Amino acid sequence: MDQESLFIHETAVVDQGAILGEGVKVWHFSHLMPHCVIGAGCIIGQNCFVANHVVLGIGVKVQNNVSLYEGVHCEDYVFIGPSAVFTNVINPRSAIERKDQFRKTLIKRGASIGANATIICGNMIGAFALIGAGTVVTKEVPDFALVVGNPARQIGWVSEAGHRLDFDASGKATCPETGTGYTIKDKIVVKV
Repeated sequence: MDQESLFIHETAVVDQGAILGEGVKVWHFSHLMPHCVIGAGCIIGQNCFVANHVVLGIGVKVQNNVSLYEGVHCEDYVFIGPSAVFTNVINPRSAIERKDQFRKTLIKRGASIGANATIICGNMIGAFALIGAGTVVTKEVPDFALVVGNPARQIGWVSEAGHRLDFDASGKATCPETGTGYTIKDKIVVKV
């Protein structure tokens, strides 16, 4: 790791043992615990917390005021909007320690989590899915799905570039930005 390519703001706390890839940026008042893994090119915004054993792939962007608790795993190029919330225990109680009951949450490659969204632990967010601002995710989200609301409900599909896909009668759609084609069959979207 090229230590010179790292940027850690003087108010940030990065505990010894945290693994940071090349080009990582950690901004004001953030705290990274000793056993987290932060991939190359990640950006950790202001006032964030990254717990032990959290794994962030390459190029993940974590916006301000996000806490990533043990059990969260983000694949490459995930975007997490400001003040998004993640949980890791399904039935927390102050008087009962449940550290042995943490549930894993997987955010797959290229997915985006909107501002103020809440992700209930134990769920998987599919590749390139788009979680709307303020959404509460209580179950798994398929690849390329567009979900909104509380609880989250799917209202459509999006391309890798984040644009809505309008499938024709034959199950084909094209991203308006990139021109990339997609097909849908049995509620599974595939990039052509």
